[in-house]
Amino acid sequence: MTADPDRLARMVRRVQAQARVPALAAALHRADRPLWTCEVGGTGSDADLGPGTRFRIGSVTKTFTSVLVMQCRDDGLLDLDDPIGRHLALPAHGELTVRRLLSHTAGLQREPYGDVWDTLRAPGADELVAELARAERVLPTGRRYHYSNLGMALLGRLVGELRGGAWAEVLTERVLTPLGLAATSVTPGPAAATGFLVDAYSDEAHPEPPTDFGAIAPAAQLWSTATDMARWAAFLADPVTLDPAGAVLAPASLDEMRWPLTTTDETLWAAGFGLGLILVPYPDRVVHVGHDGAMPGFLAAVYGRRGGDGTAGAMGCAVLGSSGTAAEVFDLPHRLLAASAEHDPADVPPWRPGEPAPGPLRGMLGRWWGEGFEYVFSWHDGALRARGADDPAGKPPAVFAPVPDAPDVFRTVAGREVGELLRLTRDEHGTVVRLHWATYRFTRRQEAFDRYDFRAG
Repeated sequence: MTADPDRLARMVRRVQAQARVPALAAALHRADRPLWTCEVGGTGSDADLGPGTRFRIGSVTKTFTSVLVMQCRDDGLLDLDDPIGRHLALPAHGELTVRRLLSHTAGLQREPYGDVWDTLRAPGADELVAELARAERVLPTGRRYHYSNLGMALLGRLVGELRGGAWAEVLTERVLTPLGLAATSVTPGPAAATGFLVDAYSDEAHPEPPTDFGAIAPAAQLWSTATDMARWAAFLADPVTLDPAGAVLAPASLDEMRWPLTTTDETLWAAGFGLGLILVPYPDRVVHVGHDGAMPGFLAAVYGRRGGDGTAGAMGCAVLGSSGTAAEVFDLPHRLLAASAEHDPADVPPWRPGEPAPGPLRGMLGRWWGEGFEYVFSWHDGALRARGADDPAGKPPAVFAPVPDAPDVFRTVAGREVGELLRLTRDEHGTVVRLHWATYRFTRRQEAFDRYDFRAG
C-alpha cells in the first residue's frame, strides 16, 4: 500500500459524501508500490462493494478501440491517413480519414442518426451503416475538435472488418487478455453496481435503466473495476513497464497517441486530444493521459501520469462512480495522482558511473553555439545528447542515434528538432570544428549568421 493511505482514502470519502455518490471506487497503480484501492458506499444490490465491483466506464471504452486501431496500423492493415471508405463499404462519409476520426476532428455529428439518448435504443450494425447517409458533417474536416461517438463506432466496425471478427472478440483477444484485464467486459457480470440518478433536491437515488449500445459499443459499452482501469491507465502512461515486449502496442505507437493534435476548448487550452486520448497538462512538465466516461447512472475517470518530479513508473489512477451527475468524479483521479507523487514520491535511483563516450565523439562534447545561443552536447546512458545551456532542469534533452553507414551523421530521435539530422565536420586532424543540426551551423565560439566572431572583433 502506498505511504499515507489515509490521506488518499479521505479524499475519496469526501467526494463520495459531498457529491452524494451511492458507490465510489478508486484505485492507484504504481510500479514501485502495492496496489492501493478504496471503496465507499453500496452497490444498490445484494452484492457487497469491493475491488471486484464492476461499473460502467462509458467513453473510457474509446481508449481501447483506439489502441485496436493503432494495432491495425502497426500490422500494416491500414494507414492513419487512409479514408475509412477504403476499408469499409459506407454509403456516406467514407472520405473521412482514420486519423481525423481518432482525434475527433473529422467534423462528423456527435451521435448516430436518431434520438439515441431519448429512446436509449442504439442501432444495430447494419442499421448504423444504413442510416449513415442521414448523419451530418456538422463542421468542415480539420476545423476543430468535435466529439463523435458515431466516429468511434465506425472505427470499431473497421477493426472488426480488418481482423475478421466482432469488435468485442478482437478486444478480448488482443488487449484484455494480454494485459490481464480479466474484470473488463462488455457485460456487467453478477457483481456490478447499479447506476443512479441522484435527485438534486432530495436524497432520493433513482436507478437508471440498463442499456446495451449495440453498434455504438466501441464508443461506450465496457464495464470494469477500478483495479483494472488503474492498470489500464498505467499502461497508457508507461507501456514499457507493463508491456515490455510490446505485445499489445509498441511504446512508440503510444507516444504517437499521446501527442496533442487539437485542444478540446479553444478558450481555455486546459486539455488536448491526441489519437483517442485526452491529455491534461500540469506545471513542471507533467501530463495526465486517459479519458473520462459517462453513461446513465455512471461516471468514470481513468488517467495515467507522466513526467515531473516524484512520478513513479506505471502510475495510473481510476475513479468509478454509480451516479450520473457527480462531476467531482472527473477531477478526483488527477488529485489522487498529484497527492501520491507529492507525498509519496518515487525513490530517486543513485547515479552510477557508465561507459565513456566513443573515442570519435569525446572531443566534440561540451559547449557549442548555434543561432546565437549556447548548447551543451554530452554523452549519457549510451547516447549523444544536447540541451540548451539555459534550459530548465526538467526539460528533456535532444537525443541522437547514429545513421547507419554514414560516419559523423546522427538522427535526432527525441526532444528538440526530432527527426532532423546532425552532421559533424572535422578538420585535417580529425577534430570536430563545426556541427550542422537541422542545417543550422554550430561553432565552438559565438558567431553571427555572417560568421563575424565577436571575440576576435
